[in-house]
Amino acid sequence: MHLKQHTIKKAVTVSGVGLHTGVPANMTFLPAKPHHGYKFQRIDLEGQPIVDADVDNVVDLSRGTTIEQSGARINTVEHTLAALVGLEIDNVLIQLDGPEPPIMDGSSIQFVEALESAELEEQNALRNFYEITEEIRYKDRERDVEIAALPLNDYRMTVMVDYNSPVLGSQHASLTDITQFPKEIAACRTFCFLHELEMLHKAGLIKGGDLNNAIVIVDRVIQDEELDYLAGLFHKPKVEVRKEGILNNVELRYKNEPARHKLLDLMGDLALAGRPLKAQILAARPGHAANVAFARKIKKKMQESASSVPTYDPKQPPVLDSMAISNILPHRYPFQLIDKIIHLDENSVTGVKNVTMNEPFFMGHFPGNPVMPGVLQIEAMAQTGGILVLSTVPDPENYWTYFLGIENCRFRRMVMPGDTIVFKCELLAPIKRGIAKMQGQAYVAGQVVCEAVMSASIVRKDK
Repeated sequence: MHLKQHTIKKAVTVSGVGLHTGVPANMTFLPAKPHHGYKFQRIDLEGQPIVDADVDNVVDLSRGTTIEQSGARINTVEHTLAALVGLEIDNVLIQLDGPEPPIMDGSSIQFVEALESAELEEQNALRNFYEITEEIRYKDRERDVEIAALPLNDYRMTVMVDYNSPVLGSQHASLTDITQFPKEIAACRTFCFLHELEMLHKAGLIKGGDLNNAIVIVDRVIQDEELDYLAGLFHKPKVEVRKEGILNNVELRYKNEPARHKLLDLMGDLALAGRPLKAQILAARPGHAANVAFARKIKKKMQESASSVPTYDPKQPPVLDSMAISNILPHRYPFQLIDKIIHLDENSVTGVKNVTMNEPFFMGHFPGNPVMPGVLQIEAMAQTGGILVLSTVPDPENYWTYFLGIENCRFRRMVMPGDTIVFKCELLAPIKRGIAKMQGQAYVAGQVVCEAVMSASIVRKDK
């Protein structure tokens, strides 16, 4: 798996009709900055509103996943999102001049090919993985659906489907390595059963459906007059079917193509949780409603962990090491007080300081009872916050950061040689006119040692 974030090097466009709306649309993938994530933009609407690919924006699950924000709606987003997840692309703006991404051939393969032609570009930011640390489960007894996420330092998926059909019985599909997606999963097409067609048609769905972009499974004997009706429905002069099989005798790309497509759908829907996952995902008979409900459970866990004590795993590579920190902050020995940055996003940052007996301040600060000075704890916390503030400008080496105020400062326990302090700073409001206000906390062994609300400004060095 990629450790750093990726975008694409240039814009690329695909065109076609939407599966359910039947409306022609051009969809353009554009490069985006680090931490941008996946965003859709309806350029055909006034104001060109943006819709975040977020589970909180899901508004409809009628045979696909639809999101809406600021009055703009995007239908059937799962195949597009699956292509981005499968290629480990983190940041992209997706512009649409219609209400729905093109269905193409009913899979993600043409999106994958377009994105690969645009080439991936590594970005100078680590991916913000959410690693499942304890089992998360979802169950829908009525639909007999179960989905589980298990701890794993990787991304794997296994999907099982069972439709009690002589044509499409029990199947399973697995993705054991994310790099398998383009060749093993991306080309698997959407499908439905013959008995669902008329219902979908009457519901105003599948207006863009065609035998070239969907597999129709025929699990019963049908008469010639019904074949004539289906030919009219799909605007074909004639359709055929074996006694039981696939409408128009379409050949499957894999024996378990339906199960593989369900895996593709699940991958796309789980992208709405908002962060790349490290987990083993197991799913029995998944569908969009269950997928989205499960994505909501994962996002809730993310939010709970974001407000909890940060964890530090020294085996994981840092976002910024001490040399990279020196390239951003102007501080030098003995006042560069942060050793690593282990997390950095748009709103929060986490830094680490290893306190050793060799710290210069221990020579004179209670030599017989070495205690780290509280003011230096606050300074280290401020330097951690400074990394967050300076990450908002393209040339941080050209800026100074200055304290403006400290509020509600509390010291909870002493910090001694041998302690590892983990500092966490979160913005309390968006940065305006170069002024930032942050809540900072410092932890040793999971316990708060100090906390404060800090205000700071960033000023260009040439001012």
